[in-house]
Amino acid sequence: MERQPTLSAVRAEPMRDAQGFERGFALIEILCVLAIIALLAAIILPAIPRSTTRAKLESYAVETATLLKADRNSALRRQVWVATQVDAEARSIRSGVTGQTIRLPRDVVVQATLASRCADRRTGRSIDFFPSGMSCGGVIALARPGMGYEVRVNWLTGGVEIVPQKLL
Repeated sequence: MERQPTLSAVRAEPMRDAQGFERGFALIEILCVLAIIALLAAIILPAIPRSTTRAKLESYAVETATLLKADRNSALRRQVWVATQVDAEARSIRSGVTGQTIRLPRDVVVQATLASRCADRRTGRSIDFFPSGMSCGGVIALARPGMGYEVRVNWLTGGVEIVPQKLL
C-alpha cells in the first residue's frame, strides 16, 4: 500500500503578465515612492498656516491675568509699588516683581488701553499696583479672528478679570 501525502505541496511560481514579465514591485521602487512622498511632505507642511487655537488664546489670557494678580498680591504683601510692563507692539507683558515675560504669537492681535497718568506721574506703558490694593487700571485685549479676550484691571480695587469677546 502506497502512502499518499495528506497535503500536496504546490510550488509557487511568480505571476507573469502577457509579455512574460513578473508582476509586483521591487523594493527599490517602493523606496523611491516613499522618498517622493517624504519630499512632498517636507515642502507642503511648513506652508500650512499654524494659527492660535481658541484654547491657546484662552490660556494666554489666563496666563496674563495670573501674572497681573501675582503682581497685585506682591504689592499688597510687600507694601511696595509694582509696575507690570505692557508692550503691545512687541507683544509682551513683563512682571514687575519676578521679571517673568509673556510673549504672544504674531497671529494674536494685542491691544492695551492704559492710563496715561496715574498717581501724579506719567505711565502709559504699564499697569501699576499700589500697596493699598488700588491700581492705575487698564485693559489688555488679546484677539484672533472670531474670538477674543479682555483682561481687565479695575483701577479702584486692583481686581483682575477675564472677559470673553465675540468678534466678527
